Amino acid sequence: MTLPKGFGSQTNTKKNRTFDEWWATVPGDLKTKARKGDEANKVLLNQVNYVLLHLHLQGKHDTKPSHEELKDWLHSGQVDVMRQIKK
Repeated sequence: MTLPKGFGSQTNTKKNRTFDEWWATVPGDLKTKARKGDEANKVLLNQVNYVLLHLHLQGKHDTKPSHEELKDWLHSGQVDVMRQIKK
């Protein structure tokens, strides 16, 4: 299988937003629903997925973060994948 000419050769010149910058653009009622009872802890990936699903269902595709932004948030520790229980 051959890829289209120029596939993957474009560079991303857009600056990635931090999680907090993106979170500030999310509607308040959606943030409250996603984080209800867990506001004291770092945001979980599952909570971000909840918000992304609802933004998608509302047709607000321009509000959703890019793949690179999501990857950066996970790799930099801005968002937790799972909660660690301290023994």
